[in-house]
This record gives sequence, C-alpha cells and structure tokens, in this order.
Amino acid sequence: MDERRDRRSGTAGVGRPRDPQVDLAILAATRELLAEDGYQKTTITAIARRANLGTAAIYRRWATRESIIEDAVFGMQDSALPVTTSNLRDDLVTWTRWFLTQVAEPATRAAIPGLLSAYHHEDGAYERLVHRSEDPARHALADRVRSEFPERSDADIVAGADVAFDFLVAATIMRGLTSGLAGADAFCTRTAGSLLLLITETRAEPHGN
Repeated sequence: MDERRDRRSGTAGVGRPRDPQVDLAILAATRELLAEDGYQKTTITAIARRANLGTAAIYRRWATRESIIEDAVFGMQDSALPVTTSNLRDDLVTWTRWFLTQVAEPATRAAIPGLLSAYHHEDGAYERLVHRSEDPARHALADRVRSEFPERSDADIVAGADVAFDFLVAATIMRGLTSGLAGADAFCTRTAGSLLLLITETRAEPHGN
C-alpha cells in the first residue's frame, strides 16, 4: 500500500476503531523506531511490525506516515506546561529547559527535520505543525507576562511575549537538535536572561508603521 496516499487528510478518520491500547502501541513503536533507526526507516510497514499489527490497523487510524510521526512526537507535548512561580526569571529558566528537553528527545530530533522536509510542498501542513506544537505555550507565556506587568498595555505584552517566544523556540530547537542536553544548565540560564530582556524591552509598533 502506498504510504504517501492522500497526505492532505492527515488521519483516516472514518471507521477508526476506538481502542486506545492499539493507538498507544502504534505511537510507542513509532517513537522507538525514530530513536533507533531515524526518520527514513520509520515506515508504516516497520511501525506495524514493531507494534505486532498489520498495516491495515494503522491505515484505519492514520492516512500517512507523516501524520503518525506528528502524533507520536507532538502528541507527547500536549502535556501540561511548567507550573509558574512568582519569579519570572526562574520561570523562564524552567520554560527553556522544558522546551529543550522536548526537542532533545531522540525521537523528536529525528522527526523534526524529516517532517519539515516532507511538509515543504504541502500547503498548510507546516502551519498546522507550528500551531499544534506552539500555540498553547505561546498563549501561556503571554498570560505569564501579563501577570508580571499588569500596568502594560495588552499590545505591548503580546509583542514582548511573541518576540521572546519566537527566540525561545528557535534557540531550543537549534540547541536540542545539535547538542541535545549537553551544557543544558548554562544554556538555560543564558537563554532565560535573553528572554527576560526581550520581554521587558519590546514594545508594540505604533499604528501606521
């Protein structure tokens, strides 16, 4: 069966059995293969073999290899964000470590370059991936900044949080993909300092500019 069929659909949907144990087995097998063999060898056939299932069981749940890998990697990131404290700098250190740890997972390090390449020519796929992996955290950071600076305008809060969040994502992805968790303590401390500066100094552009 062609593993690239109807990649626009993402998931197979119709007739999908509701057996969470099978879903979990497929996603676990996908993460294991990504970590052990890399993106290219994490095929639907290989996933089915690792999960002790037939490929039909997978296609009833996911229409493409990319959609399985996306769920296997970014579904794990649907967990709760770090708990905030009364100290913004400490929170930014915690957030940086949380993002770095997510990216440094072997399965994630294998999946991100492969998914970006696979989605390069697929309209809307990259945006969907970004929204899924970033939006909840982006909004949460804006809420944290809002609580820290209640006197600032909402436009300034969103501007500062957005710039800081973009920097946080770029820095942790680059670091996680290239170095993993090596030197994580120093990296998180330095990055948090930069984030705090961006948050405190960034202001919304005046209307008309």
